[in-house]
Amino acid sequence: MLVTMDSPEEDPVASQFIQNITIPSALITKDFGDSLKKALSNKEMVSIKIDWRESLPHPDKRVEYEFWTNSNDECGPKCEAQVEFVRNYKGVAQILEQGGYTQFTPHYITWYCPQAFIESKQCKSQCINNGRYCAPDPEQDFSVGYDGKEVVIENLRQLCVFKVTSDSGKPWKWWDFVTDFQIRCPMKEKKYGPECAEEVIKSLSIDVGAVQKCMGDPNADEDHPILKHEQDAQVGEGDRGDVTILPTLIINNRQYRGKLDKSAVMKAICSGFEETSDPPVCLSDTLQTNECLQNNGGCWSSGELTACQDTFRGRVCQCPLVKGVQFDGDGYTHCEGRKQSGKLEF
Repeated sequence: MLVTMDSPEEDPVASQFIQNITIPSALITKDFGDSLKKALSNKEMVSIKIDWRESLPHPDKRVEYEFWTNSNDECGPKCEAQVEFVRNYKGVAQILEQGGYTQFTPHYITWYCPQAFIESKQCKSQCINNGRYCAPDPEQDFSVGYDGKEVVIENLRQLCVFKVTSDSGKPWKWWDFVTDFQIRCPMKEKKYGPECAEEVIKSLSIDVGAVQKCMGDPNADEDHPILKHEQDAQVGEGDRGDVTILPTLIINNRQYRGKLDKSAVMKAICSGFEETSDPPVCLSDTLQTNECLQNNGGCWSSGELTACQDTFRGRVCQCPLVKGVQFDGDGYTHCEGRKQSGKLEF
């Protein structure tokens, strides 16, 4: 089992350096440890390599993995790490999913409010469905900013986007939605919420009505099937422990304990395939995908003009420069040429 050193507690001071701790470590048997100490005491050369290839179950030609995350982008370095990972890993994840090599499922941790406190200010501001599903206040201050219940609602929206796109045979579009939501609807710009989220959904040609129907009424005094499933899934069984810390990645029902970056996660995913069934991406040194080819990458377009620009790290939506004329706009919903002397430059 591979592990990294981290603290489950929120500590503003420690969080600044925890993210930079990358010391690899592993659990070994006492007998093996004694043999290593004996070799070292005899001044023998000892070389140890941490290898993912046998660290995860690899029973068949498909890898199943889960990513436990959060739509809240104001929780410090851990949230920033999740955002960065999703953006960098999106292209690889979509290639694996579209090729049928993986089955990916996003998850979101929710808590519940004890019955005795359901009518309290804290529960009312942090929970939906009469205290059944809750999230901490993003700023940890009930008088300012966003409430925990708004985070629960956006988590639910992202789960419903996954359900709707999965039902239509395109579950990989969850990665497009989450990435664009992070870029276009950040809390710090006061854009986090349903209006911005639905604009992103429309730009990606996802059925807004189906997502709304899936979400239901957050004020209803009843269980929500999707959020209830999320709470049940947090409880571990077999070799998988409970999910209590974000982010958490589970591969082939085994918790991944390593650095949350594209390269490290790719190695872990690739180690989960049955021998000789590795997808091409696991056998290549480089990977580049043109994300502008499908649905124009969710960016603005008009005729042959497009705001979608493909890069190695993923597409960006940026209004184009055409025949010396710079178009202005957000790159997602509109771009227009600059006007001069009452005439449109073009």
